[in-house]
Amino acid sequence: MIPYGKHSVGEADIAAVVDVLQNQFLTQGEQVPKFEQALANYCQAEFAVAVNSGTSALHVACLALGVDEGDMVWTSPISFVASANCALYCGADIDFVDISPQSRNICPDKLAQKLQAAAAQNSLPKAIIVVHYAGESCDMETIKRLTQAYGICIIEDASHALGGQYQDKPIGCCAYSDIAITSFHPVKSITSAEGGALLTNSAHLHEQAVLFAKHGITRNAQQMEGPSDGPWYYQQIALGYNYRLSDLHAALGFSQLQQIDTFIAQRRAIAQRYSQALKGLPLQLPVDSGNSAWHLYSVQLTAHPRTAVFTQLQQAGIGVNVHYIPIHLQPYYRAMGFSVGQFPEAESFYQQALTLPIFPGLTEHDQDTVIAHLTDILR
Repeated sequence: MIPYGKHSVGEADIAAVVDVLQNQFLTQGEQVPKFEQALANYCQAEFAVAVNSGTSALHVACLALGVDEGDMVWTSPISFVASANCALYCGADIDFVDISPQSRNICPDKLAQKLQAAAAQNSLPKAIIVVHYAGESCDMETIKRLTQAYGICIIEDASHALGGQYQDKPIGCCAYSDIAITSFHPVKSITSAEGGALLTNSAHLHEQAVLFAKHGITRNAQQMEGPSDGPWYYQQIALGYNYRLSDLHAALGFSQLQQIDTFIAQRRAIAQRYSQALKGLPLQLPVDSGNSAWHLYSVQLTAHPRTAVFTQLQQAGIGVNVHYIPIHLQPYYRAMGFSVGQFPEAESFYQQALTLPIFPGLTEHDQDTVIAHLTDILR
């Protein structure tokens, strides 16, 4: 089976993890701060906080921004459910902004319309979580311009997008956002087996993120109430969580980060081969700005039933997938009042979407196998 995504782990990665196992602390050692600093440097952000998943990073981002009961958060319906769940964890309400059929990201025009309507009804969101679908950046400059007048916080869900660029800067630099988060799940740009991170340029948000990710506990005397009892002393000053990343995971993540540009170059080459080979077929191909991290290569079937195509490719040993079922159509969200027809562009995309294999270790032979089988089915 050719999977839709797969990690690439080499001898240097293995050696980095073994070194921690044999010679270092497994947790709360030197590897996590080292990884955080390297990640901040790579993304050109001031601060990074490594955590145990992208979902945890989203939750911490909401907490750091003060998202609470009675608040509203908006996000894209075309994402994994974590992009919406994180607001619910904080007791906030959630709503969605429909996508652009070209970029598959939040549509700036629909966002502008929704903001005007919400302002008239005094129901503006506290924060908006923009999702860089498949690794292609949202139109961040426009989104910032539209939301700035209302004082809305912006979180970039860059789980797909580490290694991509926007306006010649790394995604994650937070030029137009308060916080960006990313994921190190095995199919992402780099992997730490499981893990994620939060990036920001705000010292205050960084301080809050560290606090919420580590039990709400501080050893900083300036944050404590009253004097310290001694060098061993700590205080819990908030209700935090145990979202720490272990040094084993961080060592793997740091080693992988040294290879990220190579991984992204390989993904881009695979995407270009697909776009060249498939352009004559009855498909809507993804837009290629030249800056995507290409976490996914998702096509849209314009003349064939998806289930039949999906099944035939799976039977041929090609692990195609679908990204994503719109969040608002999940039973949990339908029970909250969401329904079919509310976000038609997202629903239309889902009905046609098919994700083809793309990952750095995909050989030209295997990619040609995917192309040949898909071509035979569609012709």
